[in-house]
Amino acid sequence: MKLSLSSLIALSCLIMTVTLSGLGCSTQREVRIETYGDYTTPTPDCVILLHGLARTSDSMLPLSDALHAQHYTVVNVDYPSRHFPIADLAEQAIPPALAQCHQTAAPRIHFVTHSLGGIVLRQYLQQHTIPELHRVVMLAPPNKGSQIVDKLKPIPVFGWINGPAGNELGTTAKSLPNTLGKVDFELGVIAGTTSVNLLLSLYLPNPDDGKVSLENTKIDGMRDFIALPVSHPYIMKDKDTIVQILHFLAQGYFLHTPESGQ
Repeated sequence: MKLSLSSLIALSCLIMTVTLSGLGCSTQREVRIETYGDYTTPTPDCVILLHGLARTSDSMLPLSDALHAQHYTVVNVDYPSRHFPIADLAEQAIPPALAQCHQTAAPRIHFVTHSLGGIVLRQYLQQHTIPELHRVVMLAPPNKGSQIVDKLKPIPVFGWINGPAGNELGTTAKSLPNTLGKVDFELGVIAGTTSVNLLLSLYLPNPDDGKVSLENTKIDGMRDFIALPVSHPYIMKDKDTIVQILHFLAQGYFLHTPESGQ
């Protein structure tokens, strides 16, 4: 297939983003669960972590350590994000994680998700209820999809890199995120406003994090929202992000400051 100049530029942007962001192309093919229990607090709350597209559970380790230090039981899920549609990923990743939380008799279950992980959770909750579900923090979620998918999906290598789930994250009315409706649980959304790939940002309404526009992270029904000067690939490791996550899980709202105007 002969690509136009614009397609070649888009392809270069895509490959550069994967390389420079440290995303790699995950070769994971099975769900792996890592549980970090707290043995000093009776029946602590359980927090399930869901990483983003083409990432692994390793990307969530700094957050996992911070949560464990606050006496949560942490279930860090590694799932094959590039190999299945979102509906399949939801059924593969979430039930075994919930089982780990149930084994600890956790009174409440929280989720912290990055990017695709938030859509995987929303998809699961379309079909199931989690009686113990308490609070959720989504980091840079494409809740209304990403214009990058709209633009680059026709290029075959995009599907090879991002798999079936990546192809479902566009912004049309029929794209999967836009068919899931409003949320009915305690949700806090953290969006990034810094990009490490300005070329990809050209496809996005500003402000954006290089993968998702700030506006498209929002969803009807969310409890709170905050934007931080961080980029999509690194938001889950950012110290200020982690502080905001811990505050929302404990209090149900973010730390808004007069200086931030938020």
